[in-house]
Amino acid sequence: MPHAGSDPVPMALWRPVGTALYVGFALTGVATTLLGPILPLLSARWGLSDNQAGNLFAAQFAGSTAGVLLSGPLALRVGSIRSIAAGFALVAAGVGALAIAGWPWALICVFGYGFGLGVAIPTTNLLVSEANPGHAAAALSILNMVWGTGAVICPLAVAALIRVGGLDIMLAGLAAAFVGLAVPLALRRPAPPAAPGGEHHAIVDSLRTHPSLPLIGALFFLYVGTENSISGWGASYARRLSVLPGTPWALAPAFFWAALLLGRALAPSILRHIPEAHLACGGLLVALLGVTALLAARNLVGVFAGITAAGLGLAAVFPITVAMLSHRFGLLATRVAGSMFALAGLGGATLPWLVGFVSNQVQSLRIGLGVPLAASLAMLFLLWRAGLAYRGVEK
Repeated sequence: MPHAGSDPVPMALWRPVGTALYVGFALTGVATTLLGPILPLLSARWGLSDNQAGNLFAAQFAGSTAGVLLSGPLALRVGSIRSIAAGFALVAAGVGALAIAGWPWALICVFGYGFGLGVAIPTTNLLVSEANPGHAAAALSILNMVWGTGAVICPLAVAALIRVGGLDIMLAGLAAAFVGLAVPLALRRPAPPAAPGGEHHAIVDSLRTHPSLPLIGALFFLYVGTENSISGWGASYARRLSVLPGTPWALAPAFFWAALLLGRALAPSILRHIPEAHLACGGLLVALLGVTALLAARNLVGVFAGITAAGLGLAAVFPITVAMLSHRFGLLATRVAGSMFALAGLGGATLPWLVGFVSNQVQSLRIGLGVPLAASLAMLFLLWRAGLAYRGVEK
């Protein structure tokens, strides 16, 4: 789908560019979720406590927040496609360096690839959203289903490579894949950016005080924090409950991301029959049941069941939240999206770190995982409070 905004792609050139972007978005799914399945290995390698391990999540999403804040100005200056290429290059550098770094230098590596993700992910989301003004939620569900494919592959690859001692090889291979995508995208000639007038700036300033922004910003913050708390700590939680030989605990994030992938595959069909906010609220109820089951689990079966339900319930929430931004602000959504995605990165940095902090203080990861449970309740309350559960989001 060609972008109709500041970085148009001629139809004849869209197919190779679009293919690279979608493949790249799948790889961002791998990179974003990488810490979860490898966290037990890194903790053992460097002798980290839960509190120290939580700092890795904080570093990744602090970097992501910084990248998001610069993604808008960067896209305006060099074009969206080259901006995404720069993000891919930063991810490659951070992931590749993680293979050879020690503690605490690993925090810098994780911050670096988080920064790259912060540049690439929101820019890609907005390209797709703007190109599908009539059905943005469905289009974004498909895009994020591609992301979810990468997220599912990640723990499966880690589980397979653990047995042959190939974690560092996986990191190097992932870095090389990002380089392979960044180079051709960077070589594409960008379109000259449009220079907005003073009236446009006045409109943008008024958008920043729009009453919907605090609600949408809170949803971005809580959603990404919840998603990364569950997926990031799932393998560690499963490992502590596992009594089986081998590494079946490493598959816990795969169950989460597979359920998220399934939910996003089903979302476009479901959205033909019910309003977007109804689906979001129903999904959050399922997610609450899933996290509750996860906390009540006593073995791997319970962990896998709970984390699967949580992933299925959360599947449609993020695409609908991004679509809400486009519904309310149209093409001007790009002017406020940086703040929204920055809040998402802040949530991704804060809530997983808070899980580790609480776990370390009370010596119970089970209690620490009460953080995403509380965040899911808060998201449901925000939607109900705003009346979106009954009115739906304007099509």
